[in-house]
Amino acid sequence: MKNTVFTGAATAIVTPLNKDGVDYESFAKHIEWQIEKGIDAIVVAGTTGEGSTLTDAEHRAVIKFCVEKVNGRVPVIAGTGSNDTSYAIELTKYACEVGADAMLLITPYYNKATQKGMIESFRAIADASTKPCILYNVPSRTGCNILPETAAVLAEHPRIVAIKEACGNISQVAKLAALCGDKLDIYSGNDDQIVPTLSLGGKGVISVLSNIMPAETSLMCKKYLEGNVSEATAMQLEYLDLIDALFCEVNPIPAKAAVAAMGFCDNYLRLPLTPMEPQHEENLLRLMREQGLI
Repeated sequence: MKNTVFTGAATAIVTPLNKDGVDYESFAKHIEWQIEKGIDAIVVAGTTGEGSTLTDAEHRAVIKFCVEKVNGRVPVIAGTGSNDTSYAIELTKYACEVGADAMLLITPYYNKATQKGMIESFRAIADASTKPCILYNVPSRTGCNILPETAAVLAEHPRIVAIKEACGNISQVAKLAALCGDKLDIYSGNDDQIVPTLSLGGKGVISVLSNIMPAETSLMCKKYLEGNVSEATAMQLEYLDLIDALFCEVNPIPAKAAVAAMGFCDNYLRLPLTPMEPQHEENLLRLMREQGLI
């Protein structure tokens, strides 16, 4: 059995931006609030953090800033994956040097890869890392699916310890759990499948919802893991409409709008991302008001 990076909810945190670059004052405020509300870990510079449109210098600076601001209070997981394995290796080495607790490694996108290519790429990155690595499977965005059999091979690597599973196919997650057992922790990558993933032995969620509901998302996981399945399930179902609104357009467009509505950042995105359509934003804000968030 490998050491677990975290149990519960990790926020895939947004990166506050404005026309001048990264807004570190707002970023610090949001990080502090997340920790105050009891979040279990923070994922920085991932998909929700717009890592794909950060410059290399910004990407590194955002990771370093988050690590220093968190200061060991919860684990910090750095998004260091890429479709360029050599770049992912260099970014991973840097994140290890500045004190990130673990790496989140996206599957190759656009150029994609065969299952063999993914095995070789992830192994090369993990070989270069001094910290645990979490695979990230989200084929709807990357066009590249880590099959359960491939994950089982990768789970043999001592530093590949977990997977963020966002394939959306609960049957695939079940097969993954059956093949990997305690060699690979599973985190839900979909907020609408937190409880289903936990029911298959998952350790928690890497969440978009927790950008605006960190306490509740963590509590949902905690209740399930403590055996209070009915209450955890009730929470999962209660938040479904809000979760749907947070994913009605490409992530992190709605997440950034929601965090901005709570006063934690400007609703500023970099192209090709654009602000929410007005009717979608109106529905999102209505659901947030119903939850007492704004």
